[in-house]
Amino acid sequence: MARVRLSVAERREELLRAAIEQIEARGVAAVRIADVAAALGVSNALVLYHFSTKEKLVAAAFAHAAEGDLAHLRKLLGKRTTALRRLRSAVRWYAPTGQAKGWRLWIEGWAAALREPALRDVTRDLDKQWKAALAEVVSEGVAAGEFHCPDPAGSALRLTALLDGLAVQMTAYTGTVSRVRMQQWVDDALARELGLERDDLTAATA
Repeated sequence: MARVRLSVAERREELLRAAIEQIEARGVAAVRIADVAAALGVSNALVLYHFSTKEKLVAAAFAHAAEGDLAHLRKLLGKRTTALRRLRSAVRWYAPTGQAKGWRLWIEGWAAALREPALRDVTRDLDKQWKAALAEVVSEGVAAGEFHCPDPAGSALRLTALLDGLAVQMTAYTGTVSRVRMQQWVDDALARELGLERDDLTAATA
């Protein structure tokens, strides 16, 4: 059966989705242009036409993978409710016990970024976007008098660092800690950063 002719944008998205699947299955180091091409039944040359090197393909795939999660994060943080509710909702969603996708993919990316400058630039930019979005809502909550936080940017960094670290533990070592305990730790950290007691945090966002 003849393949449907795709626009350049559609073909590019198809290749990126296939690359993400192959990275998740094989890891960044092992995945090849040929793997992506074979998954779609196209030639290596077609993949290279859109992404001239494996490194550029991998970097673009990670950027593409993050777009959905970043869009959902901004949706959560943009709701018409208190900053405290928005923050807790976003942090719990982002946590390894939440619904954010692709922790295995991102762990692969962080490791590969140590050696691949193009991927390092992409992951650094995405990391900045996550932290900036959280810091902005923390600042809004401080301005509204909902809680006290002298350093919103620092709080965003500490919170995401904790969540990233817990994600590595949960992904690499299944059963390290229960979901309930993990969520308690996340609430403890968020409350601490906002100068609240955990019971006050949970009561205000229930």
